[in-house]
Amino acid sequence: MALYILRRLAFVPFTLLLVAFAVFIVLRLTGNPVDIFLDINRTPEQVEELTRRLHLDQPLPVQFLIFLRDLLHGDFGESLQFSGSAALVVWQRAGATLQLAGTALALAVALGVLGGIVCAVWRDRAADALVSSIAIAGQSMPSFWLGMLLIEFFALQMRWLPTSGYGEPKHLVLPAITLATILLPNFVLITRTAIIELANEQFVVTGRSKGLSRSRVLLTHILPNAVNPVLSFLGIQLGHLMAGSIVTETIFAWPGVGRLLITSISHRDVPVVEAAVFLIATIIALSNLLVDVLQMLIDPRIRRA
Repeated sequence: MALYILRRLAFVPFTLLLVAFAVFIVLRLTGNPVDIFLDINRTPEQVEELTRRLHLDQPLPVQFLIFLRDLLHGDFGESLQFSGSAALVVWQRAGATLQLAGTALALAVALGVLGGIVCAVWRDRAADALVSSIAIAGQSMPSFWLGMLLIEFFALQMRWLPTSGYGEPKHLVLPAITLATILLPNFVLITRTAIIELANEQFVVTGRSKGLSRSRVLLTHILPNAVNPVLSFLGIQLGHLMAGSIVTETIFAWPGVGRLLITSISHRDVPVVEAAVFLIATIIALSNLLVDVLQMLIDPRIRRA
């Protein structure tokens, strides 16, 4: 078990190094941040000072080595639009993003698995058709459009919930539902498929032949084995969830890393963009590692792989 975890951990630094390299190159190739950040009234002294501050006076390979050196110390430089460390600016927004993403993920998993169970148990009946149709419709609906519909109905028409904001539980409801909808339909369909496929396996047939009730067969034989496909899908879709949080935070003015990233890109605040992307990549990499460990604990065959 320890060897498996160490083997998976070895990929994390390599993944983050590739992310750092890609972000560094893309930001340098899309334009000079000095020209975009400073206005037309800039002075040569301001240009020289900002160029030196961002190490843009150095060759590109030297800039990347300096970036890696600072990265090892958690230093992404000073923010161009905020006074202070870029890493600190991003870290102050991380809590809001984790709160939103964690709530949305919990909703997606709980309701998705429950909906998948309902579809599988009542297969080819009205409940299956209804839940599956809703799941497919939700899968086809863009999250930004759903968010605006929720704002229009629950906030502007019914006045039950605020259109935006942060701090109280009511502010979390609409953003969490919008973000959860990105993954929830897939959880429904994957759970349904996994349960239907397992229902014809030999160990399930044997359990039924022993006189076990339908609910007991489902709870003790089918569901524990249906968890693995759900976890596999979760590991794949964590990046999709974090990408969706960027759109959701922008729609609902949620003060998280995603909204900060969009603002920083428009202002060409290179240090904050680098810090935000690196934090999101780290969250995704560590979350995938956690999913792999959970799969290993559930399925002993993975330990021997």
